[in-house]
Amino acid sequence: MPVAIITGASKGLGRALAEALAARGWDLVLDARTAGVLQRAADRIEALGTRVTALPGDVTDPGHRAELVAAARKLGGLDLLVSNASALGAEPLVRLEALDPEGLRRALEVNVVAALGLVQEALPLLRASGAGTVVAISSDAAAEAYETWGGYGASKAALDHLAAVLGAEEPGLRVWAVDPGDMATDLYAAAVPDDGEPRPAPASVVPGFLRLLDERPVSGRYAAPALLGERR
Repeated sequence: MPVAIITGASKGLGRALAEALAARGWDLVLDARTAGVLQRAADRIEALGTRVTALPGDVTDPGHRAELVAAARKLGGLDLLVSNASALGAEPLVRLEALDPEGLRRALEVNVVAALGLVQEALPLLRASGAGTVVAISSDAAAEAYETWGGYGASKAALDHLAAVLGAEEPGLRVWAVDPGDMATDLYAAAVPDDGEPRPAPASVVPGFLRLLDERPVSGRYAAPALLGERR
């Protein structure tokens, strides 16, 4: 069975992706910072009939990243790495004039440095897979200038660029930066708590990610909602 590592998998998009892959028979290594929430998600996903290893921890910890990759190796290898864990830099978001440099540093550490560190740890297994794939969860804020989204957007823009360079350096892999679009997640609620507009559930964009896995287009940046629109 194929094996995936998904960070930030206890809820939101990470959990929705994990559930969809489990339904397809994937074995999973799941990460999140809150042990109890992660374990409950893992128990539900494991009930779908797949093997699930849940490892609570912080992706900025090199030891934790090594544990994630070791767990994948124990399951048989690694075919897919999804960097979904994210930090906003400020909760709620603030204008750049008020952004604490420590908050920006945390966003860069989680969204960029840790994502690269996990890729570096996982590269031998990804290269050994017949279909090694890296998915970096991006954001519209990486490409557009939205007030208060500067710190988070800068970190996601950096992640996009790392993904693009990795795709050029590793032609044997598929490396996709994927913008999932607006979703009703705890991350968005923390970013903009006063925004009461209804937003799609994370599960609604998962078919776009599955389409990428099925069709395996060239490495690059994609928008999950656009993939769904093209399919229709």
